[in-house]
Amino acid sequence: DEEEEGPRRLRAGAMAGFMRELERRAGPALRLEQRAAGGVGCVVWDAALVLAKFLETGACPLARRHVLELGAGTGAVGIMAATLGANVTVTDLEELQELLMANIENNKHLVTGSVRAKVLKWGEDVTEFQPPPDYILMADCIYYEESLEPLLKTLKDLTGPDTCVLCCYEQRTMGKNPEIERKYFELLQRDFELEKIPLDRHDEEYRSEDIHIVNIHRKQTVGPQ
Repeated sequence: DEEEEGPRRLRAGAMAGFMRELERRAGPALRLEQRAAGGVGCVVWDAALVLAKFLETGACPLARRHVLELGAGTGAVGIMAATLGANVTVTDLEELQELLMANIENNKHLVTGSVRAKVLKWGEDVTEFQPPPDYILMADCIYYEESLEPLLKTLKDLTGPDTCVLCCYEQRTMGKNPEIERKYFELLQRDFELEKIPLDRHDEEYRSEDIHIVNIHRKQTVGPQ
């Protein structure tokens, strides 16, 4: 089944060993440590690969731009952005900081912008991350129903009128996943405009029918608040 080839190829290396290499178009591959134990943040998920490789297509100018990654996990997406000249802050919970810092260290010789790791818990104060970044990157951040409201609050608090949010996610059909996904996009559309990036604009190799990239912007408010 040809349609399955994309997802299968992407997943083939996802759990292999603890060091994951992600090829780059120019220069040496990113080397990303993974952890066997420690939950969903500790492996490089397919949506992160798809989003990282999409950034390399040049569709979004990243050089000297201020970029924030939410739910960064291994930091694959944010570190890729930093190799493309962006000034990046990769964020996740306290327990993932050590892994993020290890991966920043592993790849610092490839970075042409800058990259740092910081703790950011969704729903909490984001003052230290102001002013709003040019880009917010999110890969596979939609899977817990209880995290939807805090995530949406954080997105609203972080985005300015010109912030571009790139959200990449794998469409999952098991259990509550479809319901959580539907609810997330329903809530999101109260404050944001959404535009799906067509598959033919994704990286020609790192793409899959069931992995989507959505371009998200704040709705422009008219008149008094």
